[in-house]
Amino acid sequence: MPFEHSAEQEIKEYFAQKGIGFADHSSSYEKLDFTILDKNGLPLFRLDVKEKRQRYNLKNWPSFAPEPDLVILDDLTVRKCLAYAPQSGLLVRDSLCQQYIFFSVIDLALMPRMRVNRPIQRNQPQLKGKWLINARNGKASQALDQAIAHIGDYLNRLDTTLLTSTACYGTYVDETIDSGGIVRQPSHWDTDVQNTR
Repeated sequence: MPFEHSAEQEIKEYFAQKGIGFADHSSSYEKLDFTILDKNGLPLFRLDVKEKRQRYNLKNWPSFAPEPDLVILDDLTVRKCLAYAPQSGLLVRDSLCQQYIFFSVIDLALMPRMRVNRPIQRNQPQLKGKWLINARNGKASQALDQAIAHIGDYLNRLDTTLLTSTACYGTYVDETIDSGGIVRQPSHWDTDVQNTR
């Protein structure tokens, strides 16, 4: 069953129905689409919303992911998410697969992707940066409630993700994390502390 409204309109209606405070910037070219507000009206999370409405013609793009898993983003979208890091991310509504996929800004920064410049013709030739990403590297949900819950989970784990966990973050499709270096011993930390403090 196809979605009735645009992704942005669906999000606005959802926030209003659930009593979630938000600021709508969906008509701005410089800001992310939505700012989710906390109970005091302060910014809690900034969210950009994209929609995959039709299949991509793989003849026009480098090989990166199977078409059902492929999502193509603007490089500028990712840079805008980085401007509000770490409390920002992207929600893709895949209208073909009837699902939502959430990518935190940390996922966007660390997951495998392919960047390409797409030629565009205006008054003069220009390039538009695009990212090819795999939807399987995001958090998929069948319902918008679940997708928004992924944002809450991300925020609840943010301090641990950023400040405590020492292993490589994330398990991403088409990425293998190998081992490297020698085994760190307690004496190495003693040397580090003496040389840096």
